[in-house]
Amino acid sequence: MIRKTVIKSLPYQSPFLFVDELTHISDNGVRGNYTFKESDYFYRGHFKDYPITPGVILIEVMAQIGVVSLGIFLLRDKLSDVKKPEIFLTSNNIDFFLPVIPNQKVSVVSEKIYFRFNKLKCKVHLFDEKNQLVCKGIISGMLK
Repeated sequence: MIRKTVIKSLPYQSPFLFVDELTHISDNGVRGNYTFKESDYFYRGHFKDYPITPGVILIEVMAQIGVVSLGIFLLRDKLSDVKKPEIFLTSNNIDFFLPVIPNQKVSVVSEKIYFRFNKLKCKVHLFDEKNQLVCKGIISGMLK
């Protein structure tokens, strides 16, 4: 139940919500997934005749699942229905290995490195449906 509450608390909506499901969440990390739709707006121009998910969108998926969702969970006792979380991503360092195409499901695994003074830093991995590593890196953000 808490996983669905976290998703509802995310400050995003379609077409910029990139979380379908959280499969695990704890004080130390989170796992979740998202399936890219062929109709997603960014495929129209990236790339001509061979649509590939832009790297910035992959980073966004990693951030929404791996940092923002975890941050909301970690702040769950301080948040209310009236007070929504404010989230500011402060840095990322991502390495890319494989492309993601339309209709592909990806999974994110995030491990908390630290959470102090409302700054959350996580090691985040994104995998394709074959459990191949698509990209990985470190993402940090401030939560208020």
